[in-house]
Amino acid sequence: MDILGELQVILPVLFCAVLGIIAIFGVRSIGEWSRNNKQPLLSVASRVVAKRSLVHYRHHHDDGISHHQSDTYYYATFELADGVRIEFKLSGGEYGLLAEQDAGMLTYQGSRFYGFEREKDRGLRLVGRS
Repeated sequence: MDILGELQVILPVLFCAVLGIIAIFGVRSIGEWSRNNKQPLLSVASRVVAKRSLVHYRHHHDDGISHHQSDTYYYATFELADGVRIEFKLSGGEYGLLAEQDAGMLTYQGSRFYGFEREKDRGLRLVGRS
């Protein structure tokens, strides 16, 4: 088989594989969205027990120019009054306003973080999405 014949076989297979991967991620995202919507919106007493960030770096060359890019993802783990721990992905602003051992009211729905009202000196400070 010549190169043209091989490309006629390989390209459709690669195209189907890419479409399959996109479909799998789409179905998973819709499933998570649906599960979250079925969960009640809860506001519960909790405390921040851990914070972490994850940085993804990308490096590539284009026309002899080197490009560097990074994305940072922020996470916080909350411990509820019953000892259950839940981790949420946060924005950089939300992450920056939290400190480990902060106590307050956590508002969430399934795996969606809605906010955290911190107790501090008898006052509450809202940290979350508006």
